[in-house]
Amino acid sequence: MNKRNLDAKRIVIKIGTSSLLYQDTSKLNLRAIERLAFVLSDLKNQGKEVVLVSSGAIGVGMGRLGLSTRPDTIPAQQAVASVGQGELLGIYEREFQHYGKSVAQMLLTRDVLVYPQSKKNVFNAFQELLKMNVIPIVNENDTVSVDELDHKTKFGDNDQLSAIVANLIDADLLIMLSDIDGFYSGNPLSNPNAELYHTITSIDGSVIQAAGGVGTKFGTGGMVTKLKAAKRILKNHQKMVLANGKNPRIIYNILAGEPVGTLFEPKQVVTKEGLA
Repeated sequence: MNKRNLDAKRIVIKIGTSSLLYQDTSKLNLRAIERLAFVLSDLKNQGKEVVLVSSGAIGVGMGRLGLSTRPDTIPAQQAVASVGQGELLGIYEREFQHYGKSVAQMLLTRDVLVYPQSKKNVFNAFQELLKMNVIPIVNENDTVSVDELDHKTKFGDNDQLSAIVANLIDADLLIMLSDIDGFYSGNPLSNPNAELYHTITSIDGSVIQAAGGVGTKFGTGGMVTKLKAAKRILKNHQKMVLANGKNPRIIYNILAGEPVGTLFEPKQVVTKEGLA
């Protein structure tokens, strides 16, 4: 299979809760975070601009508080998230410091990206942080986000948030790291004949039908949310790769153009002048 031509300088990397926690113990996978910090710091050394969208606040909070199931009520989820967010950021700060890199926390709600002035302010903040060689670490502000009646401040999930951030800062590539090797024609855990899609150029009915299932007990994402994110990326004429985040070093393979995971890229339109 031919190598992909991604040529990405500004990259958004989204890592899911399942890649950050041990599912059996509900505790942080410190080795995964250490590897992630190493790879992203190395990308910075290569001159790339990196933004990390990290899930895990509620999952980390659950582990910290010894909870085995995700709370049902919004106030309880917000409380658990506030516990987990501080701990998660502290670990990220320590790991990135090993490689001489600074990080900045950016907690967003949907409303700040709805209003033009606040959206511009968020964009400017990203621009300045990247100019300062800082790695922004983005998460939804779970402690205040709600989705009730006409007071909608939630993004819904961090898959959507990562695509929105990629749109906002005009990223060359969104890398979405999950607990699956890519997008399949069916559930590979229950269907041994499910085939991995190497490239998807449009989200049509057959692709939507192939998606299903929810995330782990720690997270909120599933294949449907990843398709929604991919649809947003394709609409904005950007690229996204969905791959397994068990070992963050897979980012090197992705950026080298190796055909790992599933690449979502818009169709190339042929004009009289050539490809557009």
